[in-house]
Formats: sequence, structure tokens, C-alpha cells
Amino acid sequence: MKRVIFSLYVDVPEKEHYGPSKFKHDTIDKALQTRNAFKEHYNKLVETKQKYSDTIGVPFKLYEYDKQFKDFEKNLLKNFPYFTGYEIINFYKIHLLYELAKDYDEILYLDFDAIPVTNESFFNHWDLSKGICVYNNNAMINKNNRAIDKMIHGIRSPSAKYFNTQAMLIATDNSPINDVINTGIVGATKTDLLKLDFFGKFYDTITLMTKLREEGLDGLYPQNVIDMFRYDNETIFSYKIQVNNINIQWLDNQWHYFFDTQFFIPKETKIVHTINKDFDTVWRFYEKHNL
Repeated sequence: MKRVIFSLYVDVPEKEHYGPSKFKHDTIDKALQTRNAFKEHYNKLVETKQKYSDTIGVPFKLYEYDKQFKDFEKNLLKNFPYFTGYEIINFYKIHLLYELAKDYDEILYLDFDAIPVTNESFFNHWDLSKGICVYNNNAMINKNNRAIDKMIHGIRSPSAKYFNTQAMLIATDNSPINDVINTGIVGATKTDLLKLDFFGKFYDTITLMTKLREEGLDGLYPQNVIDMFRYDNETIFSYKIQVNNINIQWLDNQWHYFFDTQFFIPKETKIVHTINKDFDTVWRFYEKHNL
């Protein structure tokens, strides 16, 4: 059984993070804070992933801004010049899953801000033959319980991904039932990735997404919801899960701890997804547990 862990770091200019989002919190300043945090903590973000990989006996690969990425970006922009840098990078990480699946049976992807804080093997805990491991973000779809025409969220919000996926499913005569997933941490086998077929008929998928952004869907969605639609890898991932009937395992809060506004990390945590970019708190947790 050949296994691998990989991560990705490309310094995306802040203007490329949110594109044409109308959400007031999707700002240049917010994106700049993310860029600066990654630069400041770069070495430790790499070292902790490498140390974890070494501990569990699995090779680690870090992908950065190199010829492979530049070629991918160039080819994608040739057909889809309206993609933002952030969108391209998030399609690239899915592309890398497929590239690694050519040589490995089981793959664990970690966003650059996802930090292992355990010595327990992900691969031993999760039986990937039972399905792809991702985090379920359904609880955040409409946490304030607002009427659909009163919802104002960013293009990267769970609400945006839920309604965009729903619209794609309805437009292709599928059940509208879907889950919001987060691909910050993904565990998958070669077999399930091939069945998912993420990039199959990719041009048609993007064409459908563009049509929904520009025209909506038979008046089903108010304009404030349509304004959330973008070209999100997680929307397509969720769409493909439903269309291709993929088995999924939902990561629990231990193996994908969504570290955002709560400003503490439970002691049983295994992997911290540092959404708030408060890396100093993660490092204190890391040192406290002698990792």
C-alpha cells in the first residue's frame, strides 16, 4: 500500500482572493493578512507537516510556484480567463490529487494552514476503502436562519456552495439534495478519485456554472443568492459526489478541527485547520503536547 501526504503553497496576490465578490467582508485587507501570516509562519508550517509524515512513515510532498503550476495556470486561463488566482490554486490541489493517484494508492491532502498536532496515523484511523474523507460544513449554510432573499454571504461561504451545487443539480435533472464540504483536508484512494471524475467534462461544468451566474435558474433564486455563485472547487466536488454516487466519510472535529472564531483548541484535536490564521495559538498547543 503506497501512501503520501501533500500540501500546497502559492502566494496569491490579495486582489486575486475574492474576485468580484459583493460581500463586505471579502476585502483586500483580509486577504493581505492571510498572505502575511503564511509568509511569517512558512517554515514551521512546512516543518510540522514533514515531522508528522516522518513520524507515521509516509512521504511528504510540498508543491509551490514552479513550472508545473505555471503550466497548469496557463492552460486553465486559456479556456477560462475569468478565473481568479485563488480559484486556480484550489483547482490545482484537486489536479495534484489525480497526479499523485498515478503513483499512490492512498493520499492525504492538507491545506497549508492545516497542521497535524498528533502522532497518530491518519491512514490507520481512517479506512479509506470506505470512501473519501472530507469535512461536512452543512451547519454553516444559514446559521442565522434568515429568509433566502435576506441572505448576504461571500462567494466562498457555505451558503454560496450549497445553493450553487443545488442549482447545478437541478439544472442537470438530479436531486437537489447536497452537502457542503470543505476540501482543506482530503483523504482519498485512487479508486474513489477516478470514480469522482472531478475534471470529467470540465468545460461543460464551468459553462453550466457561468450560465447559472449570468441567468439564474428559471427565477428559482433571488439575485442576492445568484451573486454568491462563483467557480469553487468545493461546489464542483459536492456536485460530482452526488452525480457519480461517491461514498463519503465525514471527518470529525478531532481530525478536522475548524479553528475560526472560538480561539481555543481542544486537547483531543488531531489536525487543526487554522481558518483564523492564529498560528501562534497552534504553536503553543503543539509545544504543550511535546510534539
